[in-house]
Amino acid sequence: MKKFDRKRYDAVMKYYSTKSKIMGGFKDGASFATAALTGLAPDGGLFVPAEIPRYPKAVITSFLKMAFHDIAVETIKPFVEGEVPISTLEDIVQSAFNFPAPLAAVGDRLVLELFHGPTAAFKDFGARFMALTFSFLRRGEDKPLRILVATSGDTGGAVADGFFGVEGVFVTVLYPQGRVSPLQERQIAGLGGNIEAIAVQGGFDDCQRLVKAAFMNESLKKRMVLSSANSINVARLIPQAVYYAAASADALKRSVSDHWRWRSNSPISFCVPSGNFGNLTAGLYAYAMGVPIKRFVAATNINKTVPEYLQTGIYSPRESQKTLSTAMDVGAPNNFDRMTAHWSLETLRKIIDGVWVSDEDTQRIIADVHEKYDYFLDPHTAVGWAGLDKLNIRSVMNPDPYAVLATAHPAKFAEIVEPLTGPIPVPLVIQNVMSREPRSKTIPADLDALLEVI
Repeated sequence: MKKFDRKRYDAVMKYYSTKSKIMGGFKDGASFATAALTGLAPDGGLFVPAEIPRYPKAVITSFLKMAFHDIAVETIKPFVEGEVPISTLEDIVQSAFNFPAPLAAVGDRLVLELFHGPTAAFKDFGARFMALTFSFLRRGEDKPLRILVATSGDTGGAVADGFFGVEGVFVTVLYPQGRVSPLQERQIAGLGGNIEAIAVQGGFDDCQRLVKAAFMNESLKKRMVLSSANSINVARLIPQAVYYAAASADALKRSVSDHWRWRSNSPISFCVPSGNFGNLTAGLYAYAMGVPIKRFVAATNINKTVPEYLQTGIYSPRESQKTLSTAMDVGAPNNFDRMTAHWSLETLRKIIDGVWVSDEDTQRIIADVHEKYDYFLDPHTAVGWAGLDKLNIRSVMNPDPYAVLATAHPAKFAEIVEPLTGPIPVPLVIQNVMSREPRSKTIPADLDALLEVI
């Protein structure tokens, strides 16, 4: 991968479509503002940066001394330079990331806890950054913005919370009917106001297909200004690279302590529970920027499209199958196009191990980890833990540290976890949601039906 040349791009990052370098009308590339506010490229592809920037050497050498918010600014800055002033970016970062992302030791592994935000899921990082950034980029605009987002669970709740009450922005969340947890449905459909919820009679892939089709519908685009807020949108993806960078720095700090088992100065590896593969793509961006990361494990449930691709070299998208880790029930992951736009199969194989696990493995791990360590895993994080077991990767036997990304608080999936562990302590942000009454419209998985309700 080529090094990002600031002079070549006049310090302004350009974005192109995964389908075409001429970007279907943006011959010279789109700005960050255009890519963020448009969501999907005009030719139906996903926006990607022209090049992935590298951290300046001074930033890399200062990682161990930098606070989380300083790392966040340095990570996001080259992607938004020329569009978002540094002082504004600093304010956005301080406001958006006002909760921790601790690296916890659990038995012989690390767990990167990404569930301490307002909706108790990792999606809070991207959604909150997007909401504040959109508000800045649309300053002075009179025409309302309509955000369409497909969700398999946590994205919808995070986007709804992040954009709730934001003036001039209306959000329509599509989720698969009967395939999200009761708590997730309350987070998606319990706010009202500028948040509209639509239950689609189908799976997540149907929701995703409808959103893409809506973006390509000329009559709808004439009626309203559209954008997206799931990992289709590059503005949701970029801020997720931050916690990889911060966790890597934290692991290096700890490696010099006598309390940790791995060798000094050993880069961390991450196991990423994966569905639509936005989270892993953000990790790959951090890696390409120069974050000291050794490798990744992409752990999926039985929707194993990408692990099979890494093994066989053949990409075969298919209808998703329902599992206990519902947010990962994706058979045709959007961000696969981003991954392959930046990296060849050969390169991906060098830095990613793909693995998939069953619901039975997921349940077994939830019970075992709680029994051994008195620690609760949600079904998605359990997929990651089980994936490392399946690959026989254990930090005790391996001098290199591995961290599993904990993508959601286990209390969000109490109906699955508690029969295996007993009662889960419920954080206040989840307690507050339980009193909401979900209100949504139900439609078939049909574009005309969607167009009628929006």
